[in-house]
Amino acid sequence: MLTLRMSFIVTGAVAVAGIIAFAWIFQRTLIYFPFGDVPEPPDVGLTGAEMVTFPTADGLTLQGWFVPRPGSPSTHTVLVLNGNAGNRAYRAPLAVSLQRYGFQVLLFDYRGYGGNEGKPTETGLRADAQAARRYLLSRNDVDASRLIYLGESLGTALAIGLAAEEPPAGMILRSPFPSLVEVGQEHYPFLPVRLLLQDRFAAIDDIKRVTCPVLVFAGDRDRVIPLSQSRRVYDAVTSTKELVVLAGADHNDFELLAGDEMLTAITRFLGRLP
Repeated sequence: MLTLRMSFIVTGAVAVAGIIAFAWIFQRTLIYFPFGDVPEPPDVGLTGAEMVTFPTADGLTLQGWFVPRPGSPSTHTVLVLNGNAGNRAYRAPLAVSLQRYGFQVLLFDYRGYGGNEGKPTETGLRADAQAARRYLLSRNDVDASRLIYLGESLGTALAIGLAAEEPPAGMILRSPFPSLVEVGQEHYPFLPVRLLLQDRFAAIDDIKRVTCPVLVFAGDRDRVIPLSQSRRVYDAVTSTKELVVLAGADHNDFELLAGDEMLTAITRFLGRLP
C-alpha cells in the first residue's frame, strides 16, 4: 500500500516537473503570437499609406506603414505599439479611424512579426519601440512636440517604458496591466509564474516616472486583462490622467480597437493637450 502511494506521489511529481519544464522552455511561444502574412494597405482600407522600413539599434530592419493625414499637416502623430498577436494589418481599422479624425499614424511590426527577422523578447520589443520613435522623429512631416504613444495590451508596457525615458506629448493605453507576472498568475495559477517568467514587462514600475498626460481605456468584461489590473496601472499614474471604461467590452472586441466611444475620447483627449 505504501509502495503504491509512493508510486502515485512520484508520478505526480514527475508530471508537475514536466509541466513546469514545458512552460519554461516554451514560455515565449505562450506569450507571443506573431502572424507573418501582411496584405497591401489598400486591401485593409488604408489609402495613401507609405510603406516604410527602419533599423533597430541591434541591426534588424523593421517594416511598417506611415499613414498621413490627407490634405494638410496633422496636429498629432500617433505611434501605435501593438499587442502580442497578429501583425500591423490587424490595426488598420484604428489607423483608418485616426486618419479620419485628422491624425497621422505609424503602424509597424516588432521583430518576428509581419515578416520581420528576429524573435520577440522583452528586450527586443523595447528596442523596436525606440527604433520606431527614432524613425518618426527623422521625418520632416512629424512634429516631435506632438508625438503620441498608443499602446494596446502588451504594447502598453512598451509605451509606458518608452514614455518614462522619452516623454511624448501624451499617451493612450488600451487594456494596460501592472506586469506580465500578474497576468500570468491570473491565467496560470497552478504555475510558479514569478519564478519562471523571463519577459516581465513590469509597467507598474515604469508608470511612476511618466510625466505626460495619460488616457486609459479598459473593458469591464475583459477576460485577458481584468479591469482591476488596468485600474491598478491607472491609479499609479501621477500625471494628468483620465480613465474610460467601456461597458460590456471584452479584450478583443472592436470597441477596444476603434469603436466610436474610444475615438471620441481620444479626440477629446488630444484636443486638450497643449
